[in-house]
Amino acid sequence: MSDPHLDILGQRIRERRRTLGMSQEELAHVAALDRSYVGRVERGEHNLTVVSLIKLCRALRCDIATLGQGLPVGQPTVLD
Repeated sequence: MSDPHLDILGQRIRERRRTLGMSQEELAHVAALDRSYVGRVERGEHNLTVVSLIKLCRALRCDIATLGQGLPVGQPTVLD
C-alpha cells in the first residue's frame, strides 16, 4: 500500500508533465533521471529524495511548493 502523500505528489507530477506535453522519457532525460524511476514516482510507488524532487521541479519548470500545496500534514511526532 502506497503513501497517500506520494500518490498525490505523483499525480501532480504527471499532470504537470502532461500539461507541458512531455513524455516520461523526455522528463527523465531533462531531469537526468531514469524513465522507470519517473514512472514509479508518478504512480506513487517511490519515495523521492529531495535532490530528485528538485531535478523534477526544474525539468517541469515549477517549484516544490506548487507540487506540495495542500498536502495533508499530520501532527509532528517526537522521536526518542
